[in-house]
Amino acid sequence: MDPASTGIIKADDGNNSPFNFDVGKGIPTSENLYANTFGLNYLFQHTFGQMNGKVNYDCTIDVVYTLKWSEPQLPIPGPDGRPVPQPSIPMSEDEPKSYSFSFTKDYTYWEIKNLELYGIDQAVMRNYALPGEEVTLNPSGYVPPTLGSTHSETVEDHVNPQETGEFSYSPSPVSGGSSKPSIPDHTGLLKGIAQGVINDPLVKNDKVDFNGDTIMDDSEVSKTGPTPTKIPNPTMIDNSVLYKDALLISSSLLNKLNTTSTGTIYYKLLPQNIGGGSDKQYPVNSINTVTVHTPTVIYANASDDAAHNQKTNPNYSRRAFILDRNIKIYMPTSGQHRNIPGYGDRDYAKYIKTKQLRFEFDVYNGDKSTFYPKDTWINVPVSELETTFFLPVWVDEGDYTVYFRSFAENAPAPLFTTETEANLNLDNHVATDTVPVEVIGRLYDFRITDIADPNWETVFRTSKGSSAPRGTKYTVGTTGIDASPNGSLSPYVLPILRGSHPVASFKTMSVKTGYHFKFDLKSKGNMFEEKDAIRVTPTFYFQDNQASTPAKRIEVDLYYHTDTKKFVKIGSAPDQERRNITLNKRLRNVPVADIVNTGGSIYDMNTGWSMTRGQYLLSFQKRSTEPTYVGGYNIQLLPSPLRTFINTFDRPANASASPARTNASIQQWYGEYSLPAAVYVVAKGTDLAAYGRSNKLDEKSPIFLREGYISLNFDIETIRNADLNKPHLQYIHGPLDNQWWDMEGFDSSDGVRDRLITDPYGVQFQYILKDGDVVFYDASKSSYDDYAPNGTH
Repeated sequence: MDPASTGIIKADDGNNSPFNFDVGKGIPTSENLYANTFGLNYLFQHTFGQMNGKVNYDCTIDVVYTLKWSEPQLPIPGPDGRPVPQPSIPMSEDEPKSYSFSFTKDYTYWEIKNLELYGIDQAVMRNYALPGEEVTLNPSGYVPPTLGSTHSETVEDHVNPQETGEFSYSPSPVSGGSSKPSIPDHTGLLKGIAQGVINDPLVKNDKVDFNGDTIMDDSEVSKTGPTPTKIPNPTMIDNSVLYKDALLISSSLLNKLNTTSTGTIYYKLLPQNIGGGSDKQYPVNSINTVTVHTPTVIYANASDDAAHNQKTNPNYSRRAFILDRNIKIYMPTSGQHRNIPGYGDRDYAKYIKTKQLRFEFDVYNGDKSTFYPKDTWINVPVSELETTFFLPVWVDEGDYTVYFRSFAENAPAPLFTTETEANLNLDNHVATDTVPVEVIGRLYDFRITDIADPNWETVFRTSKGSSAPRGTKYTVGTTGIDASPNGSLSPYVLPILRGSHPVASFKTMSVKTGYHFKFDLKSKGNMFEEKDAIRVTPTFYFQDNQASTPAKRIEVDLYYHTDTKKFVKIGSAPDQERRNITLNKRLRNVPVADIVNTGGSIYDMNTGWSMTRGQYLLSFQKRSTEPTYVGGYNIQLLPSPLRTFINTFDRPANASASPARTNASIQQWYGEYSLPAAVYVVAKGTDLAAYGRSNKLDEKSPIFLREGYISLNFDIETIRNADLNKPHLQYIHGPLDNQWWDMEGFDSSDGVRDRLITDPYGVQFQYILKDGDVVFYDASKSSYDDYAPNGTH
């Protein structure tokens, strides 16, 4: 008996919808399998024996024979004395004879020697991926066959000899001639007659009924029982009999390749069996293997804050993270996995138990309620595809890597292996990714805080002659570092020009040449080293002040006189004007606390001092009252002595930065600038020497532009570690962010950002603006005008 049993363990597509898996190539945990066993619907074996025999019959019969003969007579002497023959005398005599003889009658019938019939009991399938590694399949919709049988090994139960009955035989007279005959022997004849008159024995087979059909007929028949037929061959069960679905693969199972499958099918011996037998079990053959492979992917990304990236040379291969701003992290659960059924490019959130990322620097969560020290693995909810963090201002600028990992739900702990982006190799249970980033600082909040022109004194001071500041400032525009309103409104925005004075009676006034203005600006980041600086490069333009002329803005060269030389061009070799600036000066109003904090933080951030902290603070404060050289008319370099640290000292106790480093992360820089009191304006590139050789050259020469405004334009950059050839950040001319225009809202006070401005006298289009414009000096007015020979100034 062989049930020809096979089995399959496959993906349960119905319960795994919409995904169909090929289990030989891979199926994840938390998906379902079905198990199916096939086999013959019953098993049987039987042996039917043909039983042959004879029935003996013993017969006795009495037969009366009539014997006839003629008995000769002696002659009688005849008359002649001669013997006269006499006729024979007929003689007759009845003589009985008893016969006894035996004979046999053949018979044949069929007897059950062995009869075993088995119905399906159950099947057991085994595989690593099944719940508990095995599943029992009980038959469904299965009806076992029925068997009926009667059996006897006793011949008498099968053979019924027929009665002999009675018969007679009357033989013909036996003639003996002249003597009494002998009785003949009729044994053979009589046996033949007896055999003829006695019926064959009745026989009957054992009985076998299968599913209501007769296999062995037990009807009583004469002499020979009918030959039995055979139990029909079984057929293969369909796929619904031994079947079970929704077999969930446990999420605790590790990935494993080609796990072997085994099975056993059980058959139960049915009643009415004859000749022994017991329940049977057989192996289930040709069951497929199952590969468990739980996928995980991580195709991470991060926001690139290009809109706030002020670097001179952005690194386009890295995401820009800007200090003191939010950063966004993207950890999708979808992406490309193996190109096999059910995998591919799709969402794998179902199979991921944990997502994590790690920064090489400190971060807060988006609302700053939770702080994460650098190198902390941070859990992110699997369903959260975009997560916001906040980058503290004390983080060092530079290149970093953000690390990501995504754990499959069956990842072992704590030992696991990883693979980049997707665990295509099933030995790995964790996918990893990295995103290269660059932390970048800021340069912002340029403002003019004082103008030395007496006409502007009370704009910035509480009263004439007072050093007490009014708090007035002229900002780049009406918005701040990140384009949010900063509270500034017209006229307190740059550039300062005719109409910028808040007092109506001074609306016609701009700033006269010769008067300096004070400015400051801020930076964030690593601009706290001794050789860090702000470079300010002025460019000069001229615009006339006549409404009747078309708007025109031209770049110009400026000349001035020194004590030893006439008409010195700003920026030429003879231009040797030196400007010194003192940080802690009466009219600059730098907070003393800022100076003290700055000195203390510098001391705390460095080592190897030959003086005490107190001694250094005294020295630092003294230095703040001394002048610092910054350059001349053509360029200014604001060095570290003109810088204060203005951030708080507060930070979490487990932050990577010290209090001093935290304080130093925001810097404020102080500068001032002025044009010469007597300045001579020509179109840029004009050869003034050549003009002087053919024309009279003096202060009133017509070549000089007078009736209009000198537009002072600044280009502002950060310099790190005295590397003048590689400016770090750009205020205006960065390839990605023009902080002046994009963020701080230059030319936004009139509601139309067209780089055109109308002054109070309707000189529209006369004032063409350019990013970086700070002051429109009146080319026809000079500080000398305020100092007549008998003047009061």
